[in-house]
Amino acid sequence: MPSERYPVLVWEDPSGSYTAALVEDARNVAAVGSTPESAMEQLEAFIAWEAREEEDRPPPDFEEPRLLEFSVAVWPEYRDGERVFPCEEPIQLRVPCVYGRQEGGLRVASLPTLGLRFHYYEAGSLRRFVEHAVQEALKGSTPAALAPYLPPRSVELRELTVHGGKRRRKGAPRSAPATLATVAEPLGERAVRRQYTKAWGRDAEVTALARRLGREKASLLLVGETGVGKTATLAEAVRKVESGGERAEGGEPGPRHRFWLTRAARLLAGMKYLGQWQERCEAVIEELASEDGALCVDSLLDLVRLGGHGPVDSLAAFFLPYLRRGEVRMVAEATPREVDACRRLLPGFVEAFELVRIEEPDRRTALDILDRVAEAATRDRGLAIEHGVTERVQRLFARFAPYQAFPGRAAAFLAAALEKAGRRRAKALTAEDVVDAFVLRTGLPELFLRDEVPLGHDEVLAEFRAQVIGQEEACRAAAGLVTTFKAGMNDPARPLGVLLFCGPTGVGKTELAKALARYFFGHGEGAERRLVRFDMSEYAGGDAAERLLGEPDGLGDGGGGGEAGGLARRLREQPFSVVLFDEIEKAAPEVFDLLLGVFDEGRLADRFGRTTSFRSAVLVMTSNLGAEAKDAPGFKPEREPSYSAEALSFFRPEFFNRLDAVVTFRPLSRESVLALASKELGQVALREGLEKARVRLSWTPALVESLAREGYDRRYGARPLQRTIERRVVTPLARWLVERGPVRDVELRADVGEGGEVVFREG
Repeated sequence: MPSERYPVLVWEDPSGSYTAALVEDARNVAAVGSTPESAMEQLEAFIAWEAREEEDRPPPDFEEPRLLEFSVAVWPEYRDGERVFPCEEPIQLRVPCVYGRQEGGLRVASLPTLGLRFHYYEAGSLRRFVEHAVQEALKGSTPAALAPYLPPRSVELRELTVHGGKRRRKGAPRSAPATLATVAEPLGERAVRRQYTKAWGRDAEVTALARRLGREKASLLLVGETGVGKTATLAEAVRKVESGGERAEGGEPGPRHRFWLTRAARLLAGMKYLGQWQERCEAVIEELASEDGALCVDSLLDLVRLGGHGPVDSLAAFFLPYLRRGEVRMVAEATPREVDACRRLLPGFVEAFELVRIEEPDRRTALDILDRVAEAATRDRGLAIEHGVTERVQRLFARFAPYQAFPGRAAAFLAAALEKAGRRRAKALTAEDVVDAFVLRTGLPELFLRDEVPLGHDEVLAEFRAQVIGQEEACRAAAGLVTTFKAGMNDPARPLGVLLFCGPTGVGKTELAKALARYFFGHGEGAERRLVRFDMSEYAGGDAAERLLGEPDGLGDGGGGGEAGGLARRLREQPFSVVLFDEIEKAAPEVFDLLLGVFDEGRLADRFGRTTSFRSAVLVMTSNLGAEAKDAPGFKPEREPSYSAEALSFFRPEFFNRLDAVVTFRPLSRESVLALASKELGQVALREGLEKARVRLSWTPALVESLAREGYDRRYGARPLQRTIERRVVTPLARWLVERGPVRDVELRADVGEGGEVVFREG
């Protein structure tokens, strides 16, 4: 093999010895020497020996390594039997972190001094992941146990180059063709296959697929929903074929194939000029022919979508003649909807493949798959699995994410929970751990996840009344939505709720949407992102539906365009959300057509057949229709306009009939405005400057009356009230605190002075 480069972290411990550790090796391979050079030499000798002796040793896969140091607070503790005595002050550990990317683009980080490695997805989340990993790994340690992890004297990121190659054994494959090695990976190699989960419960499908891969020359298309295990089944079948597990008629080993895994964007990567990617693909076809190989593509749709200005000059259009003539063999994957889209966008392309169906397993098989995942973790990590854990995982996903095909997300969720339990050195994974992990993932509180936890309707109603003042009908509608979901009576084929909030501005419509987001999904990571808000006045033009869907052309950029954006992207990132369409009546008619399918079926498909699910979301629309209507004649002196009637006359019947409820918000009464003013003052009392100085703020009824009188306007609702409080209370209070110098641990009472200004008195 050619020279291989390994990132190595070298550090000096307090004793003066130097440790050199491989950054990416999960076995924590390291060497210790009196100098950095001697430690590096030992490490180089070991890697060179291992490369000669182990045929299947994977190559290094840690690109663009960089070194950062993070300061992490760790709280030591002592134990006396079952009693725990935490230390009062934390120990600040300076932890070296090497981060980079793997060849597939996945971000990876390593903490060699602690022997920890993990993947992460957003650059801004690295610090949070490092802190979590370190604190979990060192949780429960005494000060003496933390001593080996004290900051090293020096730390340096180096690169170790190992020359030479493996012994080429009899029958070993030839070196990889140059172009294929650039744009694809040999799926039959263990280092590539281990990136994917095992095809548990797919023995029959794997055997049948391996037989076709080993004996036939046709191109195959694996069709199944996202998450059913298409790639895992393919990887296992390729392993059987390339290891000689499939034999031709007569008992002789079948032909040895080389299956190369790639994706459309990788075929186009780096190709800037006209004709470049076509030349690359021609070279790939020639090399596949010389290897008697096949090209495995993870998404058939991307071949149609990328490459040119449209499907007719895309990657798919380029490969189609070669597929028809049998000059190239391809194995691709697609969902049923993507197959339909490909047929529509490029007729004849799908017909070049033979379809292989990969069906979702039934409940019994799904449970068996989860049990196999758990058993593997038990062997690898020495973890015990509490009885009922896999059943709990299956029930949670079947109840709260029924649109996600098994075993994909559920198996990945269980594997992540097992890995987390292993990192924190737990002895067993319990059902409680599973519920806690699901709360973090979805934001759903435990009261929804546990059938044994009761939930009173009056309790829920009181919660919404405390957050939204003076809107009894709206609070009852929100409480009804919560209790329906808790009882499991919501329609699993639709969103959790589709609500239209009607009424004048500034009376609490948006606040109730926020309250719903907090109640439903405000209990896990990223709670602040659970409310997805769209101002529909921005989607009034002729291209409004395309912009809301976030579907640019994406076919002529040569690589990776056309990604879901806007509404679809936000819901794919966070399916457990409240989606707020503000001032829906201002949207273009095409937007209403787009939303019809979302309201009715709980999903949205773009023109490429990519589906986004809304079945774990609450959809809320706000409207001011009727707010400008003049008082109608009648027996009551101040008759309010009928907001629901205005909505019924504005929206088309097929749109209106898909709403679960039309909730009317009334203008605020005097009592409601007073209560709202008190609530806003309460929020001021909780601000950081007051809490930090232990200043306890109170106020007089006269101040509340004055603020309510000045801050409420019937036309604009309560929105001016917040500005009034900022101007009359917050600004003078800040000036009072600054002018008095350090103020601490005092009672402060706000009142209205003789001139109408707000005054503050101690005591």
